[in-house]
Amino acid sequence: MNKSRIPAAQKEVLSLLLDDHKRAKQLFKDFESQQDDAAKEDIAHTVCMELQIHTELEERHFYPFLRRQDPEAFGDLLDEAKVEHDSAKSLIGQILSMKPGDDLYDAKVIVLGEYVSHHVKEEEEELFPQIISKKIDLREMLDPMMETKERMQGQLAPATA
Repeated sequence: MNKSRIPAAQKEVLSLLLDDHKRAKQLFKDFESQQDDAAKEDIAHTVCMELQIHTELEERHFYPFLRRQDPEAFGDLLDEAKVEHDSAKSLIGQILSMKPGDDLYDAKVIVLGEYVSHHVKEEEEELFPQIISKKIDLREMLDPMMETKERMQGQLAPATA
């Protein structure tokens, strides 16, 4: 194992996830400041699509890999993340079946943002530092995560007329 490559692989994988976190936080902020219903709907659909992709990356690749590396160290955090993802998926489904102006539409998007903010904080302040301190080699994660992300972006992209 080439130890000098581990930090670079960690940076690439964690940067992929961190970039998603930053994008979601910005979209939620944009939603809350937006007054136009059509713009709100576009923002909500975009953040829901991006969260669907992000949760798939974590659930299909990232979390199972970490659980195999050190079940004791990561188990509780990954269990909590699974519950958080399930709650987020439920809200995403509800939001995508609604329109701005429907009862609780804005509230559901805002609560989803709060769930995501909590989840991001745990990952960035607890999970990611453990990965770095344990020098876990994430190289094998990068290509599958990128392939899944690209495939899902193509599947979930809105059809253009």
